[in-house]
Amino acid sequence: MTARTAIAGEATAGRYLLALFSGVLLALSFPLPGISPLAWIAFVPLFLATDRVSPRLGFQFGFTAGCVAYAGILYWLNVVMMNYGKLHWTVSVTLYLTLVGYLALYPGAVLWLVRRCEGSRIPLLCSFPLLWVSGEAIRSYILTGFPWASLGYSQYRTLPLIQISDVTGVYGVSFLVALGNVVFYRNWVSMRHRKPYPVRALLLLVLLLAATMVYGVTALTRVEKGEPRKVLLVQGNIPQDVKWDPAFQDATLKTYERLTREACREPGTLVVWPESALPFFLQREPAYAARVRALAVELKSPLVVGSPAYEQEGGRMRYLNSAYLISEQGAIAGRSDKLHLVPFGEYVPLAPLLPFVNKLVTGIGDFSPGREAVVLPASVGKLGVLVCFEGIFPEVANAYVERGAQVLVNITNDAWFGRSSAPYQHLSMTVFRAVENRVPLVRAANTGISSVIDSKGHIRGMTQLFQEATLSGEVRPGTGRTFYNRFGDLFALLCLSGSIGMGIACYRGRRN
Repeated sequence: MTARTAIAGEATAGRYLLALFSGVLLALSFPLPGISPLAWIAFVPLFLATDRVSPRLGFQFGFTAGCVAYAGILYWLNVVMMNYGKLHWTVSVTLYLTLVGYLALYPGAVLWLVRRCEGSRIPLLCSFPLLWVSGEAIRSYILTGFPWASLGYSQYRTLPLIQISDVTGVYGVSFLVALGNVVFYRNWVSMRHRKPYPVRALLLLVLLLAATMVYGVTALTRVEKGEPRKVLLVQGNIPQDVKWDPAFQDATLKTYERLTREACREPGTLVVWPESALPFFLQREPAYAARVRALAVELKSPLVVGSPAYEQEGGRMRYLNSAYLISEQGAIAGRSDKLHLVPFGEYVPLAPLLPFVNKLVTGIGDFSPGREAVVLPASVGKLGVLVCFEGIFPEVANAYVERGAQVLVNITNDAWFGRSSAPYQHLSMTVFRAVENRVPLVRAANTGISSVIDSKGHIRGMTQLFQEATLSGEVRPGTGRTFYNRFGDLFALLCLSGSIGMGIACYRGRRN
């Protein structure tokens, strides 16, 4: 081996270490530990690693950083698959690494395109933010969509920053964080190599952040309209290993009855029980149904309960993951069915090809998606119910608000995740659903985290994991629709259009 070859090998190894470091910083910026400022510099080591390398190496370094980041963020998948999917650890790890590898393709592709753009004299300041947001948007829809841990979600506690979500969605926040990474990288390079200071780039970032913060502070200080309504979230903490056991059905219902009676002190309070709080079909359990309806009458309060449902369709039974609204008069006032199902959680895609994979929800056949967004007409306001995983999809929340929902209700069962980071990551994304649509969101979980989130993203109380608990609060029903609710992911589409334009420019430049 020649000295030149050895030096080149050491340089490449150093670049891989920088890419690994970027992945670590990115993972740490999401809950837990959720050190959000790290997201603003997480890509700086990766930019150093890909400086003046070929597009092929750019992809490799980006893929490496993505593997480390998503492996750190999604480690809890093994808890789900081994404890509840009953998969052998080798199968679980294989599926986990397959998903991590798939997600890592996106940062890999972005860095490949960035290097192509720089070869066509399109600067990093233009290419990276547009390409990154485009990648997030594509990831949100392809293969049923998996928008978990989009870059903007790392900033869910920085309320003045995230108020622009009612215009741009989470993608606007992702764009700003991506742009900030480029500016900080250029500052580092200018100081390290005594190059001209990137004044225009820094000025652009400062102006965009100033405008965003002014908009955010204005939104946060705006007085909310609407009368305050009482809500009560009931967290039963039913162990997952007995939840679907018929022998525990009565005990489960008694737990929710007891907690609700102890905490509901004012008539007209909206009481919310979590996903599958009733682990049986309310439609064919008249005795249990009568108890739930009697409770609503006794407390003079509407009650939202999670329960599976079924319906006949052409001689075939369709099972649904649903929420029922029980009125103060004890009538079933409506049912909302889950629209976006969890692959491998509620149904197994390509089941004949994957006979070794078990669906996580036991006791029921594969679920089917609901047909449309159904708003539940409660006395406290019209409700749009997001069941578990649906809370991470902006388009589902948008559909309910478009149909008149004034309060979003997220019912979930995060017992699958154990004492991991996943419940905190799940919560962070639902904050954006409230801000995007300017409606409050109340979240009832079987084991936590239950919370009340107002239309500005304030988290008004949080329950602990794996504890019986109730959480009382007030919400003001939303009074109108936002730009984002009306026009959806227009900002992301503009970024995607810009990315396509850069791709065309690169292609033409390469041909010339």
